[in-house]
Amino acid sequence: MSMSNKLSSIRVLVVDDDEAQRNLLMEMVAEQGFAAESAADGKEALAQQSRTPVDVIVSDLVMPGMDGFELLRSLEANGDRTPTIVLTAFGSIEKAISVVHDLRAFWFLEKPVQPRILRTLVERAAMQKRLIDETRILNRQLSHRGVLSDLVGSTPAMRQVYSLISQVAPTSAAVLITGESGTGKELVARAIHRSSPRAAGPFIAVNCAAMPETLMESELFGHEKGAFTGAVERHAGCFEQAHNGTVLLDEIGDMPVGTQAKLLRVLEDRYVRRLGGKMDIPVDVRVIAATNHSPEESIRDKKLREDLYYRLNVFRIELPPLRDRKDDIPAICEAILSNLNQKHGCHVGGVSPEVLDAFRGASWPGNVRQLRNVLERAVIVAGDGTLTMHHLSPGWSGGVVRPAAAEVVQMPETQDSIRIRVGPQMREIEEEYVKLVLKHTNNNKTRAAKILGISIRTLQNRLGELASAEAARVASMTH
Repeated sequence: MSMSNKLSSIRVLVVDDDEAQRNLLMEMVAEQGFAAESAADGKEALAQQSRTPVDVIVSDLVMPGMDGFELLRSLEANGDRTPTIVLTAFGSIEKAISVVHDLRAFWFLEKPVQPRILRTLVERAAMQKRLIDETRILNRQLSHRGVLSDLVGSTPAMRQVYSLISQVAPTSAAVLITGESGTGKELVARAIHRSSPRAAGPFIAVNCAAMPETLMESELFGHEKGAFTGAVERHAGCFEQAHNGTVLLDEIGDMPVGTQAKLLRVLEDRYVRRLGGKMDIPVDVRVIAATNHSPEESIRDKKLREDLYYRLNVFRIELPPLRDRKDDIPAICEAILSNLNQKHGCHVGGVSPEVLDAFRGASWPGNVRQLRNVLERAVIVAGDGTLTMHHLSPGWSGGVVRPAAAEVVQMPETQDSIRIRVGPQMREIEEEYVKLVLKHTNNNKTRAAKILGISIRTLQNRLGELASAEAARVASMTH
């Protein structure tokens, strides 16, 4: 392609309310070989951009109606990353620099515009636009292959997840990720961050279930020296640390309700005030929340504020449990083995067909996290070669029905052990095992969940399912 053809393929939108100035810029752009279009204000520019996006926008800052500042804010809110060159009058350089820094404009030009400088900036802005588009295409291709960042899988359920990530990542919208414990909610949050315009900024994850209310507020919003006993120095909270980046609020349903009210204020005003502080600190943070139980149920149980839920649930991604995408297990095993070999200095080359069959037959209440734990132990035992059933923990049968009349499975916990006979049906085995573990712990659900290798919430959900199944069996016997 000749240079003139390359230039004519670059489409430039000139935005200026002054008709004479707009026409002059249009002529200048056209004379330099670019394809020129125009708009009289920011609102008209947004409408044109939504219909037929251009490669570069050249916009005046001060205009009646929607000015250049609001135009840039609207483009960012819509996830439109088209490079924008802003024009500023003499004496407004500080404002122009602020626009470049705060609103991510590509660059600024002081009036009167010099044609040579304008041409150079348009060409460089168009090059940036091509790089942005190529990156977006590459991410889409990766998702079609079934791999996006650390996420693995090519089943329809996972392809839907990749599609949702690619849709929401370029925007600044809040995201709510739901799914059982161990399904990879933090991986999805990190994938969204890495695929977003904030990728160069920090990613801060906060476990909302891991600390009491007073420490939670300090962790989120920070504190001043002397704000409470033990506050020996000033501490910047997660929102300050994540400025221009992303905060993941994991297990949002377990955050104390009092803290939820303060969080809602931060999300609405985009300011934080440290504990013991007197100043409001502006923060520019994208918020992603995650929970392993139903937000609707948490609202009904008064554990999650409804107004906070609506503020966070702008875009929702539901992660499927591993038992609903067992065709992904071979690919997941391959990815996990590669990571574990590097971590432990092992050389395990793969998983035997027998082990894969056992994995496909398991219910995986702990999902991918549980699968990783099983593989990590097996990799350490094997060291190299191929993983076989011999390398798996004696306490893990994988739900495979063995011909022996009474096989014993043991699950050690300190000096004690749990025993369970393998029965003919996986669900019956699981039900009996859960009951035995609860009996062993005197119905201590926290301790039982630790033995089972699952979260307390997953155990509670499983007990609810067992109770419903038992009620259904009783009802069927009475008819």
